Amino acid sequence: MLNKSNSLLDSALPIAATLPLILTRPEICIQHDGSGTGEFEKNSTPWENLDELEINKADLKIDKYAYDVFYASTLQTQLKELEVTELFITGCATDFCVEATVQSALTKDYNITIVGDAHTTGERPHLKAAQIIEHYNWVWQHMIPTKGQIKVEPTHLIMATLGYK
Repeated sequence: MLNKSNSLLDSALPIAATLPLILTRPEICIQHDGSGTGEFEKNSTPWENLDELEINKADLKIDKYAYDVFYASTLQTQLKELEVTELFITGCATDFCVEATVQSALTKDYNITIVGDAHTTGERPHLKAAQIIEHYNWVWQHMIPTKGQIKVEPTHLIMATLGYK
């Protein structure tokens, strides 16, 4: 997933995604701030991004405080300032953060592309991660959007559509 997300970062246009990352020029990195909750405490080891995730010093950084990256963050303001209307969504915790963000973005009338092979999750007591990912890709493909549109596409198709190899 990181290689696919980094490929999208390398070719970012005025588009967006969550990894927790928003792809724009400059990119916006969204990272969960669990300060005071005992989980994902800022500057703790579990809070740190993987070394393989390439984040540049010039990228904007936004803290998020809930599964939905729009909730109580500056994301919506930043996207409006950058005039972003199309989101390419990737991320971790398909069944929590990615799903909450997709639902929230739908109500804000964005054109949404979920990068179907660039979101991930952990094993759950009753489902394997691959089953969860497959299920949510199916759900999102069959959602009825508000004013925007929603689709699920693999990284290679998105890259080809955007004119990148």
